[in-house]
Amino acid sequence: MSLTISPLRLLCLSSTLAFLVAGCGGAASPEARTAATATADVPSVTATTSLAFERPISRYVAVTGTLAAQEQADVASEIAGRVVSTPVERGTRVTTGSILVQIAETEVRAQADEAGANTAQLEARLGLAGGGAAFEIDRVPEVANARAAADLAQADFDRARMLLDRKLLPQADFDRSRAQADAARRQYDIARNGAEQQYQALVAARARMTMARKALADAVVRAPFDGIVDERLVSVGDYVIRGTKVASVMRTTPLRVELTVPGQYLSSIAIGRSVSLEVDAYPGRTFTGLIRYVSPAVRADSRALIVEAVVPNESGELKPGLFATARIEQATQTPAVLVPAVAIRTDAGVTRVFVVSREGLAEERIVTTGQTVDDQIELTSGIKAGDTVATSNVERLADGVRITREQ
Repeated sequence: MSLTISPLRLLCLSSTLAFLVAGCGGAASPEARTAATATADVPSVTATTSLAFERPISRYVAVTGTLAAQEQADVASEIAGRVVSTPVERGTRVTTGSILVQIAETEVRAQADEAGANTAQLEARLGLAGGGAAFEIDRVPEVANARAAADLAQADFDRARMLLDRKLLPQADFDRSRAQADAARRQYDIARNGAEQQYQALVAARARMTMARKALADAVVRAPFDGIVDERLVSVGDYVIRGTKVASVMRTTPLRVELTVPGQYLSSIAIGRSVSLEVDAYPGRTFTGLIRYVSPAVRADSRALIVEAVVPNESGELKPGLFATARIEQATQTPAVLVPAVAIRTDAGVTRVFVVSREGLAEERIVTTGQTVDDQIELTSGIKAGDTVATSNVERLADGVRITREQ
């Protein structure tokens, strides 16, 4: 029996087979179709990228402190009197010896003149006119006269003894000569004692003269060092006594800052080591100082060291009282993984970067940061050297977003 197929049926059958073959060979699986659809729906963000790299950096100890004047003095009056002049105001720059306050000097000048006159009188009496000659008691006029009289009386007595031995002088004359010699010697001793007393009086007079002249000089209250008048505390007409504070002067060049450093960093602290300071008043600026003092002991209550650094301030920009954040450089360098600072994004206290995967997708990494080195930031966890991180448009990135690199 033969099977006969019409040309039309054969054409239809061929078309059906072709359709079935095409359907079986070219259609994707459901999983493939889902993946393709998901890939097509991933959002894309254009961003620049950079490699995280490792290199040694200088470590530092971060501490805080407050800037203080190099020197600050509350200047007081040394004498009592009425204020007659106040040539300075708050903020006036002064040099060592500049006049701060003038006190009436009429009384102290009179006392100085009197003390000088008394001293000159005693010097003249002792033969020390001008005050330059050294005191020699036998050169005092009264003592010199008494000594000459004693020497003469002794010579007469010696002759009288010789004549008495030869039976050429009566006993009465000899006794008279001996009495005269004894009296002259006693007068000489009295003259020496008187001269010694006068010399001690001269010493006291000179001391009073020195004090009087000092009181006269103290009528002018002067600046103890170069600096700025922080405050003037008296006005013309005020009556001051010894010890009354009249002005406050501070030296602001250089400034000093006291820092409290944890004891575990003891090996990193040394006199002469550099300190970098930042203050809120000048954002982005760094001031440099040097350590000049390290406490010889660690405080028992806080286990911390007291460190003092000196900061130049020639321009006067820094002011005492400013809060400062300080960084003390350590002697050694250690490796660190660094990324550009622009790669960091912080939201609600969480710091993250976005690493670019091999497929070009953003992978969110929660990281912890370390030190800042120029425009780079150290990452201590969450990333390794060689990872590629996004450095622009990071605020638009999210985990899984496709990153199109800028050309």
